Amino acid sequence: MSKQYSTREGISFGGVLTIVFITLKLTHYIDWSWWWVLAPFLIPLFLCITFVILCLVMAFISYLISK
Repeated sequence: MSKQYSTREGISFGGVLTIVFITLKLTHYIDWSWWWVLAPFLIPLFLCITFVILCLVMAFISYLISK
């Protein structure tokens, strides 16, 4: 028997929301800061970066303790 793998393709909800916000900003329907317009993209990015940094710090502390 062969295994079937399901793959998700397409744009996420956050991606659609970012595109909508950028479009509204460029057409002057909203007068938000670019930080808020790009927030659906930036928030998950910052969370991933924070997670990676936290893992690196924990690995470094574990390395120092094991010496």
